[in-house]
Amino acid sequence: MQNNGSRKRPGKFFSNIFFIGLLSFFGGISQDIFLPVLPLYLANFLGLSKEFIGTVEGLATSSASIFKIIAGFISDKIKKRKAIIFAGYTLSLIGRFFLAFTSSALAIGVLRLFDGSGKGAKDTPKDALIADSAGIQSRGKGFGIVRALDTLGSVAGPLILFAILELLKNNTLKYHYIFLITAIPLAFTLAILGIFVRERSFKKTQSESTPDLIKVKLPKKFYIFMGIMSLFALGDSPDAFLILRASNVGVTLLAIPLVYALFNFVYASASIPLGSLSDKIGRVKVILIGWFAYAFAYAGFGLASKAYHIWILYAFYGIYYATTEGVAKAFVADLVSSDRRGRAYGIYNAIIGIIALPAGVIAGFLWDRINPSAPFFFGGIIAGVAAILLIIFSAFYKNEHFQISA
Repeated sequence: MQNNGSRKRPGKFFSNIFFIGLLSFFGGISQDIFLPVLPLYLANFLGLSKEFIGTVEGLATSSASIFKIIAGFISDKIKKRKAIIFAGYTLSLIGRFFLAFTSSALAIGVLRLFDGSGKGAKDTPKDALIADSAGIQSRGKGFGIVRALDTLGSVAGPLILFAILELLKNNTLKYHYIFLITAIPLAFTLAILGIFVRERSFKKTQSESTPDLIKVKLPKKFYIFMGIMSLFALGDSPDAFLILRASNVGVTLLAIPLVYALFNFVYASASIPLGSLSDKIGRVKVILIGWFAYAFAYAGFGLASKAYHIWILYAFYGIYYATTEGVAKAFVADLVSSDRRGRAYGIYNAIIGIIALPAGVIAGFLWDRINPSAPFFFGGIIAGVAAILLIIFSAFYKNEHFQISA
């Protein structure tokens, strides 16, 4: 049975989806102005070890986990998404802006935790708001639209970063100016969220009348899927290591933003068609395409020896993101009824965030103790095992959409 969202007027649906995507567009600009140079700043400018970088980046991602769970529960309970999303973007603004005023490793770690916590607070209710605004027949496309606009912002961000680096190439404070500039697009994001994005009105359902909503169980197939995703995430080292690997094989500081822009361009270009493809052929098939692209890219990063190799590999890595990020979240919506999606996205995002800490520690350990290729070979092997398990899961649950009544 289709949900009421599937019968929404197309114009109303696309208006809200567009503005959610637009706030993600500016959020993506802010994030990708500083992320491509942050690991190089930590490693080359401050001289911090790869193990420290892996641990801090893992903590930054994992710190989001508790906020993702809480934000999911609260947004379902109070039936409000926007206020929580607003608070999340505000925390990220603080975490990025104040990087310009410190070189202390401890302070940087704290600010990265602020940024990660802000991401956690906004991601779950934003995902739920997207799912609330779309029906099952257009959910993959809806997530694809938002993901594409988010990623287009992440194309613009590195290009802006390239211009800043070119303008300030002889300025020793260039990193600090970059951190300050990240606040500007986030100000636009907060304005768009406050003025244009609309809440979806909820209809009370049988499960929503339960006194303690937290006790409502999620389906077993959701937890099985989460187990497979958790295994995959264990081999998925923080993206900072891809940037460090690019630098390791000869990609210059000025070229790093352009490589990152290429990655995001491929990601953005493929998000909508691949999201729509998942509506037609099933989520699992599209996720598997992404995981095979990931395994190829990671094996390539391990074997790379020339700078031009990195450009090709980042393009494949963009295919992985386009086939996994939005589609996996659309698949979660297929598995879980609408009144439990905030909870489900909280668990989904939290588990992926928690796994990021051991994944970062493992990647840093393998880099420092074995060689720079080791984290990527490890990730490729783990991805292959996870893909096999996902195929088995798909065979067991033959109807990939599960016909959830939302």
